[in-house]
Amino acid sequence: MVNYNCSVCGKKFNQKSHYTAHKKTQCEAVETYDTKNSENKEDETQLEETEIKYNNYYVGDNLKLMKKIDALSIDLIYFDPPYNTGRNFYDFDDNFKSKDDYIRFIRKRVKECHRILKITGTIVIHVEPKISHHFRYICDDIFGENNFKNEIVWQTGGNAKNKFQLNRFHDTIIVYAKNNKHQIFNPMYFEYDDEYKKKSNVKYCTIHKKTYVTTAAHNSQPDINPRPNLRYAWKNNNKQWYFSKEKMQELDEDNRLEYNSNNIPRIKRFLDEMDGIPLRDVWCDINNTQSGEKIKYATQKPIKLLERILKLYSNEKFICMDIFAGSGTLGRAAISLNRSYLLFDINKNGEYIFKKSIS
Repeated sequence: MVNYNCSVCGKKFNQKSHYTAHKKTQCEAVETYDTKNSENKEDETQLEETEIKYNNYYVGDNLKLMKKIDALSIDLIYFDPPYNTGRNFYDFDDNFKSKDDYIRFIRKRVKECHRILKITGTIVIHVEPKISHHFRYICDDIFGENNFKNEIVWQTGGNAKNKFQLNRFHDTIIVYAKNNKHQIFNPMYFEYDDEYKKKSNVKYCTIHKKTYVTTAAHNSQPDINPRPNLRYAWKNNNKQWYFSKEKMQELDEDNRLEYNSNNIPRIKRFLDEMDGIPLRDVWCDINNTQSGEKIKYATQKPIKLLERILKLYSNEKFICMDIFAGSGTLGRAAISLNRSYLLFDINKNGEYIFKKSIS
């Protein structure tokens, strides 16, 4: 295969069209390293003597680096691993001997992640749909099926033509808790927008002078979940209600009930007393890395994505870790949100790019 090399920044391209498009940009000469040299004896000795301290980027085998971390000491682990695509991304060679070799490689690292996570901790793994099932299987085995939390769909975009199958339009983000009962999780909510107000038939209460939606006050299938203590007559309607007769009287006196033509009430839920629209497991509101944010790293992720993950699964001063750190987006997100970070990668160029980005 013919390679096209940029004489300025040294980046390599397999396709001439990509090389031509790159030449039109104002690239810079970057300090490059041979990542395979990290396996030589000098680097191995240096790695063995390394003392792990937070808020640092360490270059080396992440498995060996993790073994130097105490058990139950990390609050959140995020990583976007190699996908075994067989491609050379310039910053790293994503090529393994076989699928089994790749799965063994991932399993060892997930097992070590489990050891160093706190009981309240979370692991978040960012992969493509083609291989996500391998990670679910591995994590079910190591973390336990009951500790699975979410499979998040992040819309990444892309308009490439594909005549053989549907275009991939998303990445998969897999979330497991170390312990389902003790996990740190901070729900996120958004303000009620015009679309929500239209779909939810939002109304205005002239008495309370506030907008509201209504929800049912009675159970439409009482025989499925019988509650005899909540069955009573209200305004000539015998039903199984969701609350006591005393509570019904209280809501009625406060003008928090809306009645239909049959005198059956619905509850007024005022928007300013509600949390908002909850964040769900399909994320379409975060764009892929934009031109103003790009720092010349092939698999860089947008900082808004990492900031959202950190807000969901960690608090200020928590220790957040990325074992395939790349350009260090997690580190930049941690700095902006007052968290501590720990970054590992085999690629020295990633460390150089990260340090340059925060200097």
